[in-house]
Amino acid sequence: MNNLTKAQRLYLLILIALAGCQKNPAQNVQEPLQKVTFAYTWQPQSTLAHVAMVKGYFKEEGLDATPLMRTFGKEALQTVLDHQADFATVAETPIMFSVLKGDQIFVIANIESSNSNNAVVARRDAGIKTASDLKGKRIGYTPGTTSDFFLDSLLTANGLTRKQIQPVVLRPEQMQDAILTAKVDAVSTWNYLLTQIKQQLGANGTLFFDQEIYTETFNIAVMQEFVRNNPETVRRFLRALIKAEKFVSQNPEAVQVILAERTKIDLGLIKEVWKNFNYHVTLDQTLLITLEDETRWAMKNKLTDHMPDYTNYIHYDSLKAVKP
Repeated sequence: MNNLTKAQRLYLLILIALAGCQKNPAQNVQEPLQKVTFAYTWQPQSTLAHVAMVKGYFKEEGLDATPLMRTFGKEALQTVLDHQADFATVAETPIMFSVLKGDQIFVIANIESSNSNNAVVARRDAGIKTASDLKGKRIGYTPGTTSDFFLDSLLTANGLTRKQIQPVVLRPEQMQDAILTAKVDAVSTWNYLLTQIKQQLGANGTLFFDQEIYTETFNIAVMQEFVRNNPETVRRFLRALIKAEKFVSQNPEAVQVILAERTKIDLGLIKEVWKNFNYHVTLDQTLLITLEDETRWAMKNKLTDHMPDYTNYIHYDSLKAVKP
């Protein structure tokens, strides 16, 4: 290089610098987003799911998440069991029945809990002023859901049994019409529907809560095979929900607006029920306790004859890896 002229040396240095600035073409190719399908509900329990989708947190974590909306969690879980979705939001009661059937599912996280989301709403003109007045009345419920378990829990707490009422099987979307037209005297249900019915009944409606007998958990359920085959996908999914959890805790009013826009639910109704819910991505002992309590209830009602080991259906490692 000593034999080169000053101009030649300068030219050579420029070429070397330019070559160093060029990137490998492979480095410019962005890794494609991994496609997943997420079945979740319009209910307030699915708030973290709505926020993660709207704020783009799944994309930030490398996932192309397709939403699959369902009316309630039992339906969302069924889409996972039918291999139409990879993840689902669902309360613990459908999970319990699913495990009892032998379905190979995992709960990978709780995303909501509440001890005041479920209640029985009744018509006063049916002679119902106290919970004990439910005796002999027509009460709507949705089998295999928290509506089913809460109804029996409330009856037991007030010295009644299912045999002392007239149970009426209803889908959630049928309850409002059934009670407003007096086809039933009461319904066991959850929000938003619960508060909507109470508002429409006005002075003729009464609510029966019991915060001591039941704490609902809303969870993320996945097929066990999917978790084993896609560990990084599961961790990315959870990280997106954790981002949503942080946003919800810091921006509750903005989240309420997001929910109103996403679900077409009145903003005033969303604000009214907001205080009933706790939104955290966690795995809490409450889930295990509730699953076992509900299984004992199922055994008492001859719906099953065994108690599964639910620790085999709760997957800890993914959440532990991203939120120890």
